[in-house]
Amino acid sequence: MSYSVLITLHLFAAFIFVGTVFFEVLILEGIRKHVARDAMREVESAIGKRARQIMPWTLLVLYSAGIGMAWHYRSILAHPFDSSFGTLLTIKIVLALSVLGHFITAMVLGSKGLLKTRYVQRIHISVFTHMVGIVLLAKAMLYLKW
Repeated sequence: MSYSVLITLHLFAAFIFVGTVFFEVLILEGIRKHVARDAMREVESAIGKRARQIMPWTLLVLYSAGIGMAWHYRSILAHPFDSSFGTLLTIKIVLALSVLGHFITAMVLGSKGLLKTRYVQRIHISVFTHMVGIVLLAKAMLYLKW
């Protein structure tokens, strides 16, 4: 698959994933104190149900395209600290793997009935922070020569 197709797929999947995380962290958390607890639970339940339908596919596209793009830079990744680009790409990949770990943790906890609101909030804030880092790294990488 061509690099331009991979980056387009990766960007669209990233928009969906990052947009969802931003919405949940910045919008939903901001309205929590203004909405009745039962209503908030219904909203969270409905959003969670929808997210469980689309996020696995979104992440499949996001990570598959990311792997394809990383393959394009395999010679740089073989010696990641020899260039600024390689270092930033390596950090971006580590952050992306951590996000995947968060997602898997949430799915496991959810399947066991252990995914409580406080865990969801902590996971969302952590993923949000990771995503800000990934976006900033991706932007910084555009300006570097490798």
